[in-house]
Amino acid sequence: MTAVAPAADLAAAVEILDAARSVTVLCHVQPDADTVGSGLALAQVLNRRGVPVRVSFAEPAELPASMRSLPGIEFLVPPAQVPREVDLLVAVDCGSAGRLGALADRIDGAATTLVLDHHRSNTRFGTVNVIDATAESTTSLLARVFDAWGEPIDRPIAYCLFAGLVTDTGCFRWAGPGTHKLAERLLATGIDGAGITRTLMDTHPFGWLPMLSRVLGSACLEPAAAGGVGLVYAFVRRDDIAGLRSEEVESVIDVVRTTSEAAIAAVFKESRSTPGLWTVSLRSRDTGVGLDDGVDVAQVATRLGGGGHRYAAGYTATGTPDDLVVTLLAALRA
Repeated sequence: MTAVAPAADLAAAVEILDAARSVTVLCHVQPDADTVGSGLALAQVLNRRGVPVRVSFAEPAELPASMRSLPGIEFLVPPAQVPREVDLLVAVDCGSAGRLGALADRIDGAATTLVLDHHRSNTRFGTVNVIDATAESTTSLLARVFDAWGEPIDRPIAYCLFAGLVTDTGCFRWAGPGTHKLAERLLATGIDGAGITRTLMDTHPFGWLPMLSRVLGSACLEPAAAGGVGLVYAFVRRDDIAGLRSEEVESVIDVVRTTSEAAIAAVFKESRSTPGLWTVSLRSRDTGVGLDDGVDVAQVATRLGGGGHRYAAGYTATGTPDDLVVTLLAALRA
């Protein structure tokens, strides 16, 4: 958790939060534990300060089951209950206004918008933007905001912060300087780190296994992609995911990315409701220990209308599977 966000930025965030009379916290669509953990942690701090606060995300209709044990879910409201006007709107873990989905229109009714994020591709769409691309998670950035604010991190808040930290670091496989120090601090509050991790990352219904079998059985390898770096990809179609949660769909990329013959992985996930609409997860890795030569998939995703991190990014696309692959290969050549 290298402290790169300048102290002045943290102070600006604290000043805005401290003065807020009403707050809406928005998470990104298809939320993960980092955006939800950030939103609920911030809501708990605001609530104990007596500030009215709501947390929401545009889609899906319900919070993924794996996150329903997070403290603070009582502050979650459906999109229809998000007020059109608010003193302060805070976007957490959102690289662009587009990631807010249908709730992006709430920005216009906010007197001030604060963006707290760790995506390097962030478009800085807020009135005040606190962006630290070196932070492992947005929850780790929130921990620094709370420290600058003088707000203690108790067990329920630590639970939320740890949820974002453990998921965005892949169970600490992508830990950076200071990551374990923050984890130790959060665990010292008495949270069950192993239980949180198991619930978020290692628990799936039986239906996940046949889905995974079908999807992985159709995976393809393009060894010449990106100048010989190699691409492995798979498609998750609507028929594959009937009755399964978003957690099962999002987990596929973590299996596909382990392919040794390709340093880039992609999973194309078809929308449940809109035929021909796909969300695409991209991952990359260095070709060897200490080489630091991994493809910047955030640049690739940005070319295709998305964004993210160097080693993890995504975008949304429409078209046939063949068209999607041709477009991605062209973007990798560029």
